[in-house]
Amino acid sequence: MQEKQVTLMPVQQEDRLEFKQKLKTAFTDAVIKEFGQYHGKPIPSDEDIESSFDEENMVLYHILSNGNPVGGAVLQINEETQHHELEWFFIDSGNHNQGIGLAAWQAIEAAYPATKVWQTGTPYFEKRNVHFYLNKCGFHITEFYNRYHPDTHFPADLRDYNLTDLYEYEYFIFEKVMKK
Repeated sequence: MQEKQVTLMPVQQEDRLEFKQKLKTAFTDAVIKEFGQYHGKPIPSDEDIESSFDEENMVLYHILSNGNPVGGAVLQINEETQHHELEWFFIDSGNHNQGIGLAAWQAIEAAYPATKVWQTGTPYFEKRNVHFYLNKCGFHITEFYNRYHPDTHFPADLRDYNLTDLYEYEYFIFEKVMKK
């Protein structure tokens, strides 16, 4: 397999709408694959995406492979603490299983060499992502939110939720402490 050259390119203001649509497609494809065509409300919502884009210290990148756009990343960078968050990360489904995700993650780490800690999260059902963060990127799980241990930002009583509702409330939080 030919080695892919992966680079990061900042998302310009005029590219945000297309970037948001690609992000939504990547996440929606994963939900449809797991739960079928009907999967409740759109995940992620426009509001979730747009609010994250506008948060303080947010950086948006196109992920390019050999110069072609194949995904994206949204990072919250805290220069003061050097504790950063990977808010959104996606590789277009037609580019999976080519090593692009790992190469993109390594490019992100290289772009922020002073980082002390990276944090991210992924839905419980996304076994592919869980494998990626744990086994490829070196993260570890720090929290598992679910109906028995709900995130306090969401409804406290999740017992009556069905599977097409719960997938957005059951997720792992990952952390990677960087070595100097």
